[in-house]
Amino acid sequence: MELRTLRYFAAVAETCHFGRAAEKLHMAQPPLSQAIRRLEAELGVELFTRTTRQVALTGAGEVFRTDVERILGAVDEAVTRVGRCASGVEGVLRLGLTGSASYRQLPALARLLKHTMPQVVTEVHTDMLTPAQETALLERRLDLGVLRPPLRREGIAHRALTDEPLLVAVPEEHWLAGAGRIRVGQLRHEDFIVYGSALGSVVGDAVVRACRDAGFLPHRAYEVTETSAALALVAAGLGVAVLPDSVRAAPRDGVRYEEIEDAPSVPLALAWRADDTSPLLRRVLGVLERNGVFPPPSAGPSPEPPTGPSPEPSAGPRPSGRTPPLSEGDL
Repeated sequence: MELRTLRYFAAVAETCHFGRAAEKLHMAQPPLSQAIRRLEAELGVELFTRTTRQVALTGAGEVFRTDVERILGAVDEAVTRVGRCASGVEGVLRLGLTGSASYRQLPALARLLKHTMPQVVTEVHTDMLTPAQETALLERRLDLGVLRPPLRREGIAHRALTDEPLLVAVPEEHWLAGAGRIRVGQLRHEDFIVYGSALGSVVGDAVVRACRDAGFLPHRAYEVTETSAALALVAAGLGVAVLPDSVRAAPRDGVRYEEIEDAPSVPLALAWRADDTSPLLRRVLGVLERNGVFPPPSAGPSPEPPTGPSPEPSAGPRPSGRTPPLSEGDL
């Protein structure tokens, strides 16, 4: 049974007249009548009653008409959607993000894409460190990644989004809670909650460098794979975590955020497979460009988008805690 034959049937069922149906289909009447006869023979049932004065659907014809209209509607919709996908108007965008980027950059990007590309479904994958995102991009499991340069793999293009200063998350009863701006050296005797050393975390490497510059290595009390796990351990009073500033966008009970005067910033970028020429990706990048997500080359990164041998870890007594007053500004 051909799709063309179903369209013939639908036209006759709509007009109840072979002549008018043939005109609508831009064909002669005899071939149309023959096609309907062959369809009835194939189904083993009469679909129309025919007299010299009128053509009418039989009971079986009425049932068949309902299903045919549904089938033809689905086919037409499929053709339309294929065209939309081919032009980048519709489709699925697979977006990966580092853990901290999910707090500030994800809401901004998601809002922008929802408003400008409402027919695109964004599939979000969070808590992916940069090496994992690079692999997923090259293996075509992600289309875009919000990650932290430098990139280690060939074949990936990227654009800068922002530079984020590092801050320290401490338990709310910690001796540094409410201190305002601190220096890295004040963390010398703290238990650190860090990203696993084997994960290739850009933030983790920056933390180690900052501590080394201050004359010590962080005492690694816990290793985590997710930012949310680091904050949970801080809230439990089990250590401190040096994290990107974007975690401020997700205040958490039991955690205070303090600025670090001499801490470095860590970059954040949007990355994609360099050979990806899909219309959807190109349209997304165009939307982000037009809406100022990427900072101008001469201006540097914007605050946020619309979206060898090492010394041994120090050991020693830890300062006793105190409970500072909680203020909105500290969050």
